[in-house]
Amino acid sequence: MMSAAVLAADPGLAYPETAEVSDQKAGSILFYNIYTSSASGSNTQNARLNITNTSSTSAAAVHLFFITSGCSVADSFICLTPNQTASFLASDIDPGITGYLVAVATDATGCPRKFNFLIGDEYVKFSSGHTANLGAEAFAKITADSTAECDGGSSEVLINFDNIQYNRAPRVLAVSSLGSNLDGNSTMIIVNRVGGSLVSGAATTGSLFGLLYDDAEAGVSFNLNGNCQVQGLLSNSFPRVTGTFTGFIGQGRTGWMKIYSSQGDRGLLGSVLTYNQNAGSQPSAFTGGRNMHKLTLSASNSYTIPVFPPNCDLN
Repeated sequence: MMSAAVLAADPGLAYPETAEVSDQKAGSILFYNIYTSSASGSNTQNARLNITNTSSTSAAAVHLFFITSGCSVADSFICLTPNQTASFLASDIDPGITGYLVAVATDATGCPRKFNFLIGDEYVKFSSGHTANLGAEAFAKITADSTAECDGGSSEVLINFDNIQYNRAPRVLAVSSLGSNLDGNSTMIIVNRVGGSLVSGAATTGSLFGLLYDDAEAGVSFNLNGNCQVQGLLSNSFPRVTGTFTGFIGQGRTGWMKIYSSQGDRGLLGSVLTYNQNAGSQPSAFTGGRNMHKLTLSASNSYTIPVFPPNCDLN
């Protein structure tokens, strides 16, 4: 009875393949918004990345791409048996590096595979005190696998986030609530570009345009520039706004922001982490993090990935 129950199909309706990217569903590609470790202090700055194969019948080969904030790429494979979960530390895999991770389900030749059974999350901590448990953003593959897309003779292949092959990427991101620095809050924002080549170098965010609002509906604009990842602590110099950040969102006040590319239809994903050293002594002080909200979608993003066989038994 126990064995039959374990192998039974999950109750309820299947999650639609066309449901847009989310950290609350399974997919064939997982996007981890941040990983980090300190080469000299991994006890205080590190990330534990977790990935799970929810299929009870099929093994998975997953191609992992570690993209630094400066856009260089390193890769490896992980093999998952049915129902297997695995975890690894950033300090063991890519020590002393900060960036983001893309995990792509592949077949035995290394071609991208329709395998909408992967879920993941991460625990991340910074020496600054910022910590969070963030879900991996999942993109489902919509089209069936075919040799027209990729075959064993391919050396690289294009992955399209166009709502035809895979779900679309977000275009406009938002942070729902920002606390004031004058209340002891230190807020870290992380914005990643979705797209580019994982063979020669991922695409950059370029120039980002943002709008910052206070809780009285007043707004100011700002600009950010970065490589593949923009990361910073909100302050009077980041981002630069008229007046000052602490003057705009004063003590006891809150605000919110939205961010998008000022250089066209570019896909973005991001997270926000808040640290408050008074979290253990004040009822209104909290520490934690979440992925940014997605307000609109982009349909013109893609990754080029290398194709070579994983050392995995998928039988």
